[in-house]
Amino acid sequence: MKREELMEILPHREDMLLLDEAERDGEVARGRYHVRGDEFFLRGHFPGNPIVPGVILCEILAQSVCVLLAGEMSEGATPVYTGLDKVRFKSPVRPGDTVETECRITRAKPPFFFAEGKATVGDRLCVKAEFSFAVLKNE
Repeated sequence: MKREELMEILPHREDMLLLDEAERDGEVARGRYHVRGDEFFLRGHFPGNPIVPGVILCEILAQSVCVLLAGEMSEGATPVYTGLDKVRFKSPVRPGDTVETECRITRAKPPFFFAEGKATVGDRLCVKAEFSFAVLKNE
């Protein structure tokens, strides 16, 4: 899926749509985001030495796993984080890097979903985490 198709599933839009493409491979979601260098989150983090903030890497993981929930993510529903566990940042992500994710849902009790994922640049592990979220109907 390219960005246009992702926008049919995800409610995120510029500047917070943090996937360029994604795919579902059975029970695994894989995503990709190329860090251009002009993103809003790099302007102050850190001038002269830009590094993608850890919370942004976690958001990329969350958006990636949502491709597994196309049926749950109907119009009028929004995925929201409910928890982050065992988050480990292993290597910084910088402008010019392409972040690749691999995520899976480990347990589901709708509207709550539990997942695990990792993000790499090449063969370098950058972050891994367990996380949970709820798909909530919009008010």
